[in-house]
Amino acid sequence: MTDIDQQFAQAQTDVTQLPERPGNLTLLRLYALFKQASLGDVQGDKPGFTDIAGKYKYEAWEALKGTPADDAKARYVDLVESLKRGEAA
Repeated sequence: MTDIDQQFAQAQTDVTQLPERPGNLTLLRLYALFKQASLGDVQGDKPGFTDIAGKYKYEAWEALKGTPADDAKARYVDLVESLKRGEAA
C-alpha cells in the first residue's frame, strides 16, 4: 500500500468522525473525489430528471473525468484535512 493509499484510507475514517456535518456542496465534492479515486471515470447512465440528488452526484463525478486516481485521492485527503481544521464547510 502506497503512502497516498494509506492517507486515503485514513481520510475515509476521519471523515466519519468530523465534529460537524459538512455542507451539501462539500459532501458532493467528497462523494465525487471518492468515486473518482475508487472507480475512475464516471460509469453508467446519467440519472433521470426526477432523481435530482442522483443527477447532482453524477455531474459532480463526471466533472472529474480524466483525473488520475492518485490525484483524486490527494484532493480527497486535503479536503478532509481542511474539514478537520474547520477551514471548509
